[in-house]
Amino acid sequence: MSAATPGSALLTQPDLLQVGGVGLNSRLFLGTARYPSPSVLADAAQAAQVEVLTVSLRRLAPQSQSGQAWWQRIQSLGAHLLPNTAGCHSADEAITLAHMAREIFGTPWIKLEVIGDDYTLQPDPWGTVAAAQTLVREGFAVFAYTTDDLVTAMKLRDAGVAAIMPWAAPIGTGAGPRNLPALRTLRERLPDSVLVVDAGIGAPHHAAQVMELGFDAVLVNTAVAEAGDPVAMARAFTLSVRAGRLAHRALPMRMREVAQASTPMVGVPFWHQGS
Repeated sequence: MSAATPGSALLTQPDLLQVGGVGLNSRLFLGTARYPSPSVLADAAQAAQVEVLTVSLRRLAPQSQSGQAWWQRIQSLGAHLLPNTAGCHSADEAITLAHMAREIFGTPWIKLEVIGDDYTLQPDPWGTVAAAQTLVREGFAVFAYTTDDLVTAMKLRDAGVAAIMPWAAPIGTGAGPRNLPALRTLRERLPDSVLVVDAGIGAPHHAAQVMELGFDAVLVNTAVAEAGDPVAMARAFTLSVRAGRLAHRALPMRMREVAQASTPMVGVPFWHQGS
């Protein structure tokens, strides 16, 4: 098939993700916690060809002596940094940490997390929306972590966040998408919003699933960091994200309730049907 045909054009057309004022080639975001060593993290990021790395100010501040080697390794990767407010339990706490992160990491990007329950680590929708409204007014590009609840996502959209980041399942579970209909609804009802699935992704096929629904990107941490071979797993996730994105753009066939032969028999002479 020639490159001029509509079908193969998808293989050559640019497909940048526009978010937070930048264009990204990679639709896989990678977390930086739980890796066996900084060198394994660096190798995984390079194998996956990621352009966005999340970092936690609470876990390891780059200004501290213990964090210098880690911070230098992160900087050497040349990726866009997405600091997060992990561990915050109120809007005020998250806002304060966001300001500290902007000063330390030198970026207006912030992954907003306001936890409402310590057992499930489910985000607090009221605190998240309140913090998002304030941070957007103060010039932050907010990447807001939330559940798959449509109403909360709509409130975050109205607040002007850069990206809405619904979970697939509770963070760290690796359970994969527990509510695909809810995720599908988010994509259908928020067609102009950047939607990044965050939390609960445990295997590459989970990432492909949500990308096939039309999500814009996937954030993965534990599934790569705790894999037997984090570097190879990081590469596997990149390939699955690309496959899912391409499948979405290629328009998958409609699901049917009944069987339909791939080789129709209508109009075929009866003496050929038994051959």
